[in-house]
Amino acid sequence: MDYKKTAGEVMNLLGGKENVTSNAACMTRLRVGIRNMGLVRLEELKHVEGVLGVVESDTLQIVFGPGKVNRVLEEFSKLSNLETVTVEENSAGQLAKANKEAQKIKYDKPVQRFLKRIANIFVPLLPGIIAAGIINGLSNVINVSSSGALSGMWWYECVRTMGWALFAYLPLLVGMNAAKEFGGSAVLGAIAGAMSITNPSMPLLSMFEEEPVLLPFTEKVFNPASGGLLAALIAGIFFAFLEKNIRKKMPSMLDTFFTPLFTVILGGLVALLVLQPVGAGLTTVIYAALNFVYNQMGILGGFILSVGFLPLVTVGLHQALTPIHAMLNDPAGATEGINYLLPILMMAGGGQVGAGLALYVKTKNKKLKQLTRDSLPVGILGIGEPMMYAVTLPLGKPFVTACLGAGLGGILAALFHLGTVSQGVSGLFGLLIVVPGTQGYYLISMLGAYLGGFLATYFFGVNEERINEVYGQK
Repeated sequence: MDYKKTAGEVMNLLGGKENVTSNAACMTRLRVGIRNMGLVRLEELKHVEGVLGVVESDTLQIVFGPGKVNRVLEEFSKLSNLETVTVEENSAGQLAKANKEAQKIKYDKPVQRFLKRIANIFVPLLPGIIAAGIINGLSNVINVSSSGALSGMWWYECVRTMGWALFAYLPLLVGMNAAKEFGGSAVLGAIAGAMSITNPSMPLLSMFEEEPVLLPFTEKVFNPASGGLLAALIAGIFFAFLEKNIRKKMPSMLDTFFTPLFTVILGGLVALLVLQPVGAGLTTVIYAALNFVYNQMGILGGFILSVGFLPLVTVGLHQALTPIHAMLNDPAGATEGINYLLPILMMAGGGQVGAGLALYVKTKNKKLKQLTRDSLPVGILGIGEPMMYAVTLPLGKPFVTACLGAGLGGILAALFHLGTVSQGVSGLFGLLIVVPGTQGYYLISMLGAYLGGFLATYFFGVNEERINEVYGQK
């Protein structure tokens, strides 16, 4: 990258040095004071080589990323003839936030934006999934270990009902959130999701003259569970699309009555005949793929999944896994509520912790030592963003060695056949959600991820020259 050329292009697109009142830099952004925003060509500015994004705030903030921004500032200040200022971001949390924003801008593509919306559908449901998953997991252990000694006690069955209820009606909630996220009426999305709830009282499942209702084409009885959460998700999105398009054509005086009516009738027929089979097919494919990686590939599959997870996170593709985790934690699903994917993926955070430890031990850079010291405690507890976005990812090579080192934890997690009964936490907090009785194996696997990340980074991931380039020589 030609920093002098980039600085010149930026200055030109900002309206020249007469339009610049100040220039400064933080860890990722060139912050420029602008006299007249009308002279700034924002769209062209976004396409200058090295520019990851532009943010309008009290100053115009041009995102270049760690390391590069200081070199751009050096050349830019020569053109502006203004004093250079470096805005300190000493907190690992602040730096991680800034780097995460830069990464988000860099990979803000249609696929990532769509997957983010899918994640938005499930995130509000996590408190219920966490609570219900833990209830179901613990009650199963209690029933087996006590030979059902508590069965029939009103308070125990009340608690079990809470665990059962969430997953029994989860498709309704998924459909509701899906319609809302994509601009439709939440209640119509709930109706769409209700098509995936198995209830003997459903008219489609009723008997008429001792004969079941058969669907066209297949001549089979409708199975609401076959499409599962994916059918509810797709149906909720479709209902939102259908509602918005019907409303465009519906006269305003009839809109209140006929838009929801036509949406439900037409959407219901499409959901039954098309979307349910599509959801069922996708569910089968996903379970088959996971089964192949987990059972057929064994420890190799565990290694690949744990190594590849954080690269997915950096580009936003990890959000595609959100509905899959919910499916795996469903007691009525193929895995009977045991999520065997999540423990393997949690090892990725362990690799980052190990890498941070190696950097702290080996580097002489005081700022990096401070950042790793700030990031390690929360990383151990499962909050990996400070370590990843403030330390390993900006440096590059430690991020790679951290991911590779995490593979040791993934191998152990696959070898021990670890599973979780819920989701929502990671790190050492993962001990709360793994299948009861396997906490020791989980701890061994996480320690393996720490060790793998430490050794790979200590011997192959520390480059003091690169560290000083990114964080300054302190």
